[in-house]
Amino acid sequence: MRILARPDLPIDTAKLADGELSIPTAKQRLTDRLLSVFASVREGEGIGALLLATQVFLLLSGYYILKTVRESLILTEGGAEVEAYSSAAQAMLLLLVIPSYGWLASKMKRDRLLISVTLFFASHLLVFVLLAGTGVHIGVVFFVWVGIFNLFVISQFWALANDLYEEEQGKRLLPIVGVGSSLGAWVGSVYAGRLFSTIGSSGLMLLAVGLLVACVGIQRALTRFPKAFRKDGHAIAQKPLNKQGAFRIILHSRYLFWIAILMIVLNVVNTTGEFMLSKLVVNEADRMANAGIISSAQKTAYIGEFYGTFFGWVNLTGILLQLLVVSRLFKLIGVRGSLFVLPSIALLAYGLVAVAPLLAFVRIAKVLENGTDYSIQNTARHALFLITSREAKYKAKAAIDAFFWRIGDVLAACLVFVGTRFHFGVKTYAASNLVLVVLWIGVVSLIASEHKTLSNPA
Repeated sequence: MRILARPDLPIDTAKLADGELSIPTAKQRLTDRLLSVFASVREGEGIGALLLATQVFLLLSGYYILKTVRESLILTEGGAEVEAYSSAAQAMLLLLVIPSYGWLASKMKRDRLLISVTLFFASHLLVFVLLAGTGVHIGVVFFVWVGIFNLFVISQFWALANDLYEEEQGKRLLPIVGVGSSLGAWVGSVYAGRLFSTIGSSGLMLLAVGLLVACVGIQRALTRFPKAFRKDGHAIAQKPLNKQGAFRIILHSRYLFWIAILMIVLNVVNTTGEFMLSKLVVNEADRMANAGIISSAQKTAYIGEFYGTFFGWVNLTGILLQLLVVSRLFKLIGVRGSLFVLPSIALLAYGLVAVAPLLAFVRIAKVLENGTDYSIQNTARHALFLITSREAKYKAKAAIDAFFWRIGDVLAACLVFVGTRFHFGVKTYAASNLVLVVLWIGVVSLIASEHKTLSNPA
């Protein structure tokens, strides 16, 4: 292969001979320059960040495709009531899945573990396609499975990204990887509906299988660019994890424990906010129907159009923040400072809603909250694991992202149940969220303190 180098830069021939110095090819240097528009990319790092961004793009596209199939199957086979119980069922199953994953991680090398788990989930889709073809009702089981698949596989990917980068690298390059996540969610949600009428639910499931297999191909391609990641990456990849369980790791670390609490509180606030929005949308549709502005038959169309526009604004906000803000914010105030952005927005938003519970205000508040959550908060949350052990990256992170997130769903459902029983209005729900946001800021403060200690042990 022909080596290209800048004539004005000296080359250490001794290091070049020993393999310690690699000069990026023209294509790699072009990738570095293009990506440097969005973040600080050094020579040779761009190709690795681009591959990881592509991998998470495929994963998120696949998830949103499967999410479309899930909603179709559950509403036609099980009804909407099952959603109220799915989070609890998923949490119970995760109590079995997470220890099993931890045991497997202690037996396998990293790349083999990730590829095996991805293909394991892909094989389930083939089974679902076969069962659906024979007329078996798979709606309820598929609904629960998608919830576990989403949290587990995405968590595993971000564990890999944290494992490939040193802390300094991760702060610079994870924002680029996050762009793939934001774009994947947008593309998957936009095109799944269009493809559904053409290839049906089974066709979409097979498409998701193809995306997962492509992720395996990218996983193998990552090993061809060792210079794009941490110097000791190859040696680390060969070491299986120790046998310590995920929940034990979390309970023995104040840092991980408070991250787990953060996931619970964040999800309760977000889910309660979604309930407030849906309640106001339905009330507005009823008001317009009673006033004769729309017919009763048009209420469903009104709600569908509202959410279509709403999700469009959320995705657009998330993509723009990820492209233009996240890397610069990390550079300006760091990972710790970035964790305070979303709760600050939520505090202002729900404070406004508590005073004036209008649909327009709640809509703006949720667009800002969700868009920031999908970009700044999501990237900062994953970056918290850059300074942890490999066992924490894979085992504890999977438990936090999956089990503790679902616990947040269950608690949010309990809050809605109590609120329904005692006839809470939107103001009361907003006031409840304000209390939770104050707790959220307190938890983030504790995480920031622990993060500072672990980052600077001296």
